[in-house]
Amino acid sequence: MTNQHVPNPLRTPQSHRFCKHDSNKAFAAYKPHRLVRPLLRTHSLHLELLNRMFTHSIPARLAIALCAFAGMSAAQAAEPACPANLKYTFARLQDEKPQSLCQYGGKVVLMVNTASFCGFTPQYKGLEALYSRYKDKGLVVLGFPSNDFSQEPKDNQQIADFCENTFGVKFPMFTKTSVSGPQAVPLYQQLAVQAGNQPPRWNFHKYLLARDGKLVASYASEVAPDSRAFVKDIEKQLASK
Repeated sequence: MTNQHVPNPLRTPQSHRFCKHDSNKAFAAYKPHRLVRPLLRTHSLHLELLNRMFTHSIPARLAIALCAFAGMSAAQAAEPACPANLKYTFARLQDEKPQSLCQYGGKVVLMVNTASFCGFTPQYKGLEALYSRYKDKGLVVLGFPSNDFSQEPKDNQQIADFCENTFGVKFPMFTKTSVSGPQAVPLYQQLAVQAGNQPPRWNFHKYLLARDGKLVASYASEVAPDSRAFVKDIEKQLASK
């Protein structure tokens, strides 16, 4: 790629005359080169840099470079920050590829620790129904299989097959995870503290996160996915933008 020359506006006779006698007029009259134009946004810092460029406070090339940097910084600032409760990466259940939970930022998130040999295992069906019903409105259900309560002896592939073949699970699920006690992963330790020192005490405990990633409620295993009060809580969060 060949370097393209960017003209220095201070070296043109007209701009030099304006700069010498009236920097404000020069600033107002400046017509940026086509290579420079995309860098010069209507950002207050950009305008200040250009003004200083015309008053010779800083060199033109430095002003243009700083404008570009300011533009990148503004773009980065515009990107939504990943909520603290989602700044974690887990391996996907089906293929064990790492998945950042940041991808679920802006959604209502329901986190559930699951198991294949539990009295509450049929809740898989209700969780999938909930996900299917509300996913287009912004709900995501995240499943974390766990053998913390000695009811998930299967390996990851067996769990994936069981969930899909038995309950038609389509919501995102991750590899076997420790969710309780001192060996719990940092995410679940953090959620337990936020819930008032309430870690999962059994399988199918549920944590509900708002769109901003903050924990809004914690539900015991006995709360069914189709519970009227539970569904109402989810709908309330989905209504919040």
